[in-house]
Parts: sequence; C-alpha cells; structure tokens
Amino acid sequence: MKTALTLSGSIRKGSYNRILQQHMGRKLTQAGVAVTEISLKDFDMPIFNEDLEPDHVPETAVKLAEMWRSHDIVFIATPEYNGGVPPLLVNTVTWLSRQKPSVFRHAVFGIGGVSSGKYGTIWSLSHLRDSLTKVGTLIVPTLLGIGPAEAAFDENGDPLEPAINRKVDQMVTELTHFSRG
Repeated sequence: MKTALTLSGSIRKGSYNRILQQHMGRKLTQAGVAVTEISLKDFDMPIFNEDLEPDHVPETAVKLAEMWRSHDIVFIATPEYNGGVPPLLVNTVTWLSRQKPSVFRHAVFGIGGVSSGKYGTIWSLSHLRDSLTKVGTLIVPTLLGIGPAEAAFDENGDPLEPAINRKVDQMVTELTHFSRG
C-alpha cells in the first residue's frame, strides 16, 4: 500500500489550506493510500542559520526528515504571502534540504493552495515548484490553485467548483500512478 504525508504551510486556526490538506487526505485515502496528516506547528524550528550546523540542528528537523523519507507521496497545501511562499514553509524546506540523505528524492510530490484572491496562490505555487525542483523533487504536473477562499469549500470541506474537483481527482491519479522508479 502506498503512503502519503500531507501538510499545510499555514498553522492558523481555520486555515483554508488546512481544509485543502484534509480534503486531499480524504481523496488519497479513498484511492487506497495510507495517509499521515501532520501540522507544522508540531515541528518547531528556529530560523535557518548555517551557524547552527552541525551541532545544533533541531531534532524536529531530523524527525520531520525521517517522516518525509518514509512516505511515497507528499502533498503540500500552501497559502500565498505577498506573492510568495510563507516563511514557515520556506524555513521548513530549508531545514529539510540540509538533511542527508535527501528527503526530496524518494516521494512524488503534489502542491496546491488556497488564497483570498482569484489567482489562488499561483505565484506561491510557482515559487514552491521552483524551489522544490532545484533540490531534486519530482512534482506532478497538476497544480491546485484555489481562490477566492471564502467561496471555495462547502461545510464538509469539499471544493464547490466542479473544475477544482476535477483537478483534485487528476492530482490524486498522478500522485498514485507516478513513480520515482
């Protein structure tokens, strides 16, 4: 059975990106994948600074790296802050990029996000795709840019737009069928 790790780049209460994370977890579970859902608030790490290496690498970075390495699929839901990736996610990816062996060379990744604007985190997803690709990540082609957030989900946390539901289904297909070989 394939395994998936899902996370959100937002830890605020009521986060739409957490709703997307949970929705993707449900859809992956329905596709026969064993899903582990995490919150980055449980992995507190200082702002990355090379002076902390190698003696003061946060244990949470080591633990999170082991989790990423142990899953076949990683799905990241990210908000967009000022047209870019939120600091929490940038810091997480930076700490993880320093862990050996690489946490980015095993799993197949999917990325998506929800924002209040009509462009649905498209800038953030573009930056995140660039950063993850540079460290060797295989990211499926479908991007889930959803917005505006206030009208995106029903009371069960399911997307309201048929086009978004089709994209979710397409991403689940890609995540479950693509392989690192």
